Amino acid sequence: MAINYNGDVCVVLDSQHRTPGNLRAFVQATLRSIRTGKSSDVRFSSTERLDVVPMMTRKMEFSYKDGQDFVFSDPETYETVTLAPELVGDASNYLVENGVVTITFVEEKAVSLELPSSVVLAVADAPDGIRGDSANNVQKAITLETGIVVQAPLFIKTGEKIKVDTRTGKYMERA
Repeated sequence: MAINYNGDVCVVLDSQHRTPGNLRAFVQATLRSIRTGKSSDVRFSSTERLDVVPMMTRKMEFSYKDGQDFVFSDPETYETVTLAPELVGDASNYLVENGVVTITFVEEKAVSLELPSSVVLAVADAPDGIRGDSANNVQKAITLETGIVVQAPLFIKTGEKIKVDTRTGKYMERA
């Protein structure tokens, strides 16, 4: 959710309700300012009132990388949104052309990017397995089209497509 805090719109990244033994209950929250991009830990009393700012999510497709920035387009309106690398973060390892992501907007400004749980990527480089290594579930390091390196079974070859879990970065299956 997004809230209005100290005259600035902030996105709530994490919140915990705590009740210490002999004190009043409070909510410990991690907020990220939309204007500055900085995160901070804030403690709210249980009686404090907050103004909730409406958020909007849209499914968008990754179009291309423009220098350091990432450009996404809405498949229905063809409207484009450019996101900074700080906002995209580690998700850049799983972005391929026309890959669908969910972008959250607060006051017409993109605040977060959410990947699907798994993506299909092409194998750019997969070294041959060593003969006789198949006694156990042996894995080898392969490089995918986005440049990320994952561990995969020995039978995966260069040019194949595999499914990768975006939460853990691990090989799931052939695609």
